[in-house]
Amino acid sequence: MTVPAAALTVRRLGVVDYAAAAVAMRAFTAARGPSTVDEVWLLQHPAVYTGGLRCRTAIGGRGDINGVPLVASDRGGLFTWHGPGQIVAYLLLDLRRAGLGVRQLVRGLEQAVIACIKGYGVTAGRMDGAPGVYVGGAKIAALGLRVRRQCTTHGLSFNVNIDRDAFAAIDPCGVRGLEVTDLCTVAGDGCSVDIAEVEERLLKHLAAVFGYGDLRPGNALPQLSAVQQRAECGEPRRRADVHPPAAV
Repeated sequence: MTVPAAALTVRRLGVVDYAAAAVAMRAFTAARGPSTVDEVWLLQHPAVYTGGLRCRTAIGGRGDINGVPLVASDRGGLFTWHGPGQIVAYLLLDLRRAGLGVRQLVRGLEQAVIACIKGYGVTAGRMDGAPGVYVGGAKIAALGLRVRRQCTTHGLSFNVNIDRDAFAAIDPCGVRGLEVTDLCTVAGDGCSVDIAEVEERLLKHLAAVFGYGDLRPGNALPQLSAVQQRAECGEPRRRADVHPPAAV
């Protein structure tokens, strides 16, 4: 069976635990084949700090920061926060079939967010040497990806209406003193921002940037057996609580 390059399954998942989403992504990617349709998962996470592959030594295992869980992730990048009011878009793509390189993927993700923000009358852009999207020097969207056998997991996080104080406990993306903002803040008091609407606009721009015209609904996590999840992904490692410095 040949899958058209323009086909994309869209899963609107609501609030999903970070660890559950990570396990499902890894299992989905391990099980996918040449005919597997690409997917995008749109969701929010309960409050959680995550550290990418470069942070494994600093984390040492699973701990917390100020009572908020800290989880080691297999994505690229350093430390970040996920939580209510932030849209997370996980892109499960076959780069070879889509004709994309990693740099094209990163630029495309940034462009989709920039275009989405522009719809609210706000100018956003990139910053040299620092992937993501920025408004006036403050980060509004972060990227973190993993590519294995030309297939991607993870994706982007886009701040819509968040608790910005949550970022005060870390150096966002490893940049000390980096300011973080959200769409509600930069759009101004006169702009009404509905997160479900922003999610739909972001999806439209992602589909346009990457050429997906055939959007297929898939409104739950893929059904993967517990045996398959353990075999393909392994269980998250747990150690005694590890408390990193207040700024990591």
